[in-house]
Amino acid sequence: MLSNNFQREIAMLSHRFCIAPMIDYTDRHCRYFFRKLTRNAFLYSEMVVSDAIVYGDKDFFLKFDESQHPVALQIAGSNPKNLSYASRCGEDYGYDEINFNLGCPSRRVQEGNFGACLMKDLDLVEKCLIEMIKSVNIPVTVKCRIGLDEDDPYEILPLMIERLEKIGIETIIIHARKAILNGLDPKKNREIPPLDYGIVRLIKRKWPNLNLILNGGINSVDHARKELNSNQFDPDGIMVGRAAYTDPYMLTNVDHVFYKKEKNEMSRFDIVREMIPYIENEIKKGTYLNHITRHMLGLFHGVKGAKLWRSHLSENAPKRKNDINVLKEALIKIEEIQKEVA
Repeated sequence: MLSNNFQREIAMLSHRFCIAPMIDYTDRHCRYFFRKLTRNAFLYSEMVVSDAIVYGDKDFFLKFDESQHPVALQIAGSNPKNLSYASRCGEDYGYDEINFNLGCPSRRVQEGNFGACLMKDLDLVEKCLIEMIKSVNIPVTVKCRIGLDEDDPYEILPLMIERLEKIGIETIIIHARKAILNGLDPKKNREIPPLDYGIVRLIKRKWPNLNLILNGGINSVDHARKELNSNQFDPDGIMVGRAAYTDPYMLTNVDHVFYKKEKNEMSRFDIVREMIPYIENEIKKGTYLNHITRHMLGLFHGVKGAKLWRSHLSENAPKRKNDINVLKEALIKIEEIQKEVA
């Protein structure tokens, strides 16, 4: 049996680089695509409400390809019983971790009494997490903000971390911004509240045994690397969100930079060709082409011909929803442009 310290070391290594849960983005197709770019990054599902798992189509919300490991299921809710059940389902479907959302600030989420607004009720947070932890044999983790609205993060966040640590939470992902619940939509909540990486390092200093993951404003692999190598109280890992979706090819550097493995030397064209069998198989199952190719629009980000690649897929994939040739045509177009450049 592995010692607690050894298990913690494994957790810290696996979380060295994480790709954030993003609603409407990190579905199973997106994660399959990301896994072609990085073998080791820890992937997270988009947020799934626990009630959807309890009362809805479990296969729709939870099924995924085995190649996606390590992968976490992020769930949200405020009913301890339903969260417990949803966590068990996540474990049964093979997820490596259950992550509890305490960070989403959207109005719709607030109306459901989950996400960031739960940081106002730490007693309920404890009840939910205790039931989740009891129900599974895989790690339960938390993703949160540094505070809400007029909170002083240097008062509220340590209080919450102390309570989470006491009930057995060992991995906490901290989005280093406040959540402004009134007046800012989710997009503005990712941009306007100022970043405070210092408070994450303060938490690491006070709780050195916690596995702390820094999230928010990380815009490149190089930026992520620097945040992990600045002083002795660095976080244990980094979580990147929109930047990875906008420029996914940057993920080919992750395995070498963060896990000391060989760099992924596949070209962008190789990645597209690797995706074709998966897409063809999904089309046979009834999946529409654009449900997958929409996640690939940024693959040629910064490369000559990127605009043509995006426009061909965006315009044609929704119309020719069962035609893999749309992707092949886009690939030929950008290959021709690249030959001209060479």
